[in-house]
Amino acid sequence: MPDLDVTLPLDVVKYDEQTLVIEDNGVRCLLFVGSERALLVDTGFGNAGSLKELVLSLTDKPLMVLISHADPDHLGCASEFGSIHIHPNDIDRFRGFSSADVQINAIGDGEVIDIGGRSFEVVLIPGHTLGSIALLDRGNRLLVVGDSVSAGPVFMFGEGRSFDAYMASMERLIALKGEFDDIFPSHGPLPIPAGQIDKALAAAKKLLAGELSPQEPPFPLPAKMYMHEGAGFFC
Repeated sequence: MPDLDVTLPLDVVKYDEQTLVIEDNGVRCLLFVGSERALLVDTGFGNAGSLKELVLSLTDKPLMVLISHADPDHLGCASEFGSIHIHPNDIDRFRGFSSADVQINAIGDGEVIDIGGRSFEVVLIPGHTLGSIALLDRGNRLLVVGDSVSAGPVFMFGEGRSFDAYMASMERLIALKGEFDDIFPSHGPLPIPAGQIDKALAAAKKLLAGELSPQEPPFPLPAKMYMHEGAGFFC
C-alpha cells in the first residue's frame, strides 16, 4: 500500500491493512482495499481538498465509489469521480443535493460487492433516508451503517425521514447481529458495538410513545434532541 504521508487537509487513519478511515470535519469516508479493487464509501463535505487526489495516493487499485445515503455531507466530492453507486430510492435525493456530472449506478438490497479477498453485502435500511444502506462484511464481522446508527443522536428531521421505516430497519439489523461484532458509523466514535442498534430501536420506540423529553441540541438546529440510554435523535 502507498505511503500515508499526504499533505491534503483530510485526516487519514489506518485502521488495518485493508481499511483506511478518512476524517472530514466531523464526517468520515471509508476506503477498503482488496486484492482486485478498492471501495470508497461516501465522499464527504467536499470543501477540504481533493478527495480523489488523496484516494489515489492511498491505492492504485481500480476504484468503486458507493454513497451510503444522499445527504450533502456524504456526496460533496462526488463530482471528482466519473461514476458512483447508490440505492435507487436515493437517486432523486442525490440529484437534488448535487449537480455532479457523474454516471449514477443503482445498487440494490442483497447485492454483493467483491473487492478481492473481501466482500460486502448491501442491506437496505430506510428511515434516515429512503435509500440508506448498510454494508455487511461477514468475513471481518463488520457492519458499515452510514448515519443510521451512531453513538450520538441520529438526524431525523427534514424531508425523507421515517421513524416507522427506521424501526423496521433496526429490527432487520438486530436479526443480523450474529454476523458482526463492530459497527462503523459515519459520525462519532469508531467502531461502536453491535448493541448500539438495540439502543437506537429502544430510543425510537420511547420517542414515538411520547416518553422522552425534548432537549436543546448542542449546536444550532431546527430540531430538538431526544435521548434514551446512550442513543437518540434530532427531530
